[in-house]
Amino acid sequence: MARYTGPKHRLARREGINVLDKSSQSLLRRLNIPPGIHGKKRKKRLSEYGLQLREKQKAKATYGLLEKQFKNLVLRVQKKKGDTKELIISLLETRLDNVVYRLGFANSRFMARQLVSHGHVLVNGKKLSIPSYQVKVDDVITLSPKMQANPQVLELTKEEIETLPFLQKKAFSGKLVRMPKNDDMQVPFDLQLIIEYYSR
Repeated sequence: MARYTGPKHRLARREGINVLDKSSQSLLRRLNIPPGIHGKKRKKRLSEYGLQLREKQKAKATYGLLEKQFKNLVLRVQKKKGDTKELIISLLETRLDNVVYRLGFANSRFMARQLVSHGHVLVNGKKLSIPSYQVKVDDVITLSPKMQANPQVLELTKEEIETLPFLQKKAFSGKLVRMPKNDDMQVPFDLQLIIEYYSR
């Protein structure tokens, strides 16, 4: 199972935005400084292709995908009828690791991915260890009894987080009530530029 294992803050600093959804002060202080030895030098003005590439990289960093996975997802969506932007968002948001994160069972998508791949997440009562699994409408996602007793998870579930409109949450379980739409959330990247990048 391929995944990014390098420094996480580097991803956020490369894009200049908090793609990790973390509140770390050291990260927030250095977001405007690109990574690397020459990071403090003035940024170059990007070409049209450069802008499209950066938006694509932001989306990949946000959802923790590698190039092959992300490209296949976009190309698959482009063959379907309907609003391409909304279809991309719905596929990204209904990945099992992302749903676990959105329900507040993990404080980052990286933690959510680990919970899933270590077998601590049940879908409709069955253990599933595939982070990229596409959650379907009315699927019930539950944490395993072992994780329900985990102090870190218990602390997270005590926090009051706003559940997105397409999800329902009750204690250690959640449910996908409908497919996500563009208006349900704000994403830190421009989907139109991503579609243009893969349409070249």
